[in-house]
Amino acid sequence: MSGERPRRPAPVVAIDGPAGAGKSTVSRAVAAKLGYTLLDTGALYRCVGLEAHRLGVVNDPEQVATVARDLAQRRAIRFVGDDSGQRVFLDDRDVSDEIRTSTVSTLASKVSAIPAVRQALLQIQRDAGEEGRVVVEGRDIGTVVFPDAEAKFFLTASVDQRAARRHAELQARNPEASLSAVRDEVQARDRRDSGRPIAPLTRADDAELVDSTDCSIGEVVDRIVDRVLQVAAGLRQPDE
Repeated sequence: MSGERPRRPAPVVAIDGPAGAGKSTVSRAVAAKLGYTLLDTGALYRCVGLEAHRLGVVNDPEQVATVARDLAQRRAIRFVGDDSGQRVFLDDRDVSDEIRTSTVSTLASKVSAIPAVRQALLQIQRDAGEEGRVVVEGRDIGTVVFPDAEAKFFLTASVDQRAARRHAELQARNPEASLSAVRDEVQARDRRDSGRPIAPLTRADDAELVDSTDCSIGEVVDRIVDRVLQVAAGLRQPDE
């Protein structure tokens, strides 16, 4: 049909879901198994929040948007793979661990609600998936960033399970982390992400629901990889 976007040679894999659902772990494993590039969109917003906080402008939406545009134009956020997985660099500084703190999680949720910030980072994400063979994780990938993604998944789990996973992750850096406080934070994050007027967290109509409450990471990864391989095989079929 005239005006249709040319079909990608390989799929974009969109993995959305709430905080603590295991998106980052699953996405890394899926990308590794498929040999695809991993794009952690949450890390982009975390970097914006971290930089805005460093500059003391995190409570000024216009200034935060300026920070986001500057980082995007300078291509200041880089993802670098190594033997331990993927590291995130802000300019020349490795911020992989710093952006995973609960403080930066809250900052990321705050700055991601600013329309101009989302716009500044949107093209970075779309450029990365132009040719497919990319796994993209976030909260609005299948609905806003890549509504035409060929393989969409919405990964979730119970609040208690998500809080327990997040708590275990945080304890490695802060043994005093409270499970009840983490649970409250997860629920608050859900409310913010689902209720924001711009690109709220929601499941795309054509996204496959994957509930990981009673599943191992390996089982979730295998399910997603099998489905993506089916989609990829279909893209290779000649048009009828």
